[in-house]
Amino acid sequence: MAESSFVQYEGVASQAQAAIGQFVVDIQEHFGADLINVTVVGSATGADFQVGTSDINTVLVLSRLERSHLDVMSSMIKSLRKHSMALPLLMTPQYIERSRDVFGVELLDFQLSGKAVLGDNLFSGLSFERSDVRLQCERELKAMLIRLRQGYMASAGNVRLLRDVLVSSGKTLLPYLRAMVWLNQGDRENSIQGTLSQARETLGIETAALDTLVQWRNTKVKVKSDALILGFDATYTVIEQLADWVDSHEV
Repeated sequence: MAESSFVQYEGVASQAQAAIGQFVVDIQEHFGADLINVTVVGSATGADFQVGTSDINTVLVLSRLERSHLDVMSSMIKSLRKHSMALPLLMTPQYIERSRDVFGVELLDFQLSGKAVLGDNLFSGLSFERSDVRLQCERELKAMLIRLRQGYMASAGNVRLLRDVLVSSGKTLLPYLRAMVWLNQGDRENSIQGTLSQARETLGIETAALDTLVQWRNTKVKVKSDALILGFDATYTVIEQLADWVDSHEV
């Protein structure tokens, strides 16, 4: 396998390095001087990475972003899937700088987990207004409650569909828990169990329901209808409590 001599793997799961190295070579060939940075984010930089289950998530920062760049990525979908790589997020430095007020939660997560494998880390030096992050958390948590209600009704008693709704809600919630810990001036953990532990200690939220969702996600176990109903009620209560917390939180 050809490999760029500029790829830096420090902090990246060893099982993901070969796929990332080949990916960097391929996109350098296609994007050339337009490519400024490749950053690995998410589970591939922490303790939660599982071979065969976890996707490898990346952010590509380009000096300019054109439809031709999207066409290149479209042509690579089969190769990416073969190596458990998700489609990367494509951004420009200007987009990152001007999105700190609306995507603070996501950028905070990139700042926490992001490992630059090509170029400088463009997320490490970002700063955020606490009021912007608080508002994004409140808006998303209240939207999660709506999606949970809609998902419950749409599942119409279908066990698999309701399970997917709950597991997806648990996964979506994690960056917001980390952002709320940050709002409460706590140090954040780059792992699922670390995040849940901090939510209990820092936010005073009982996370047993979220622990259950993590187990369902990791084991793919079949869940009985009565357990799903209990899971729905418990998950809804947790998110409602989090929404109340952030609604009353002063920055």
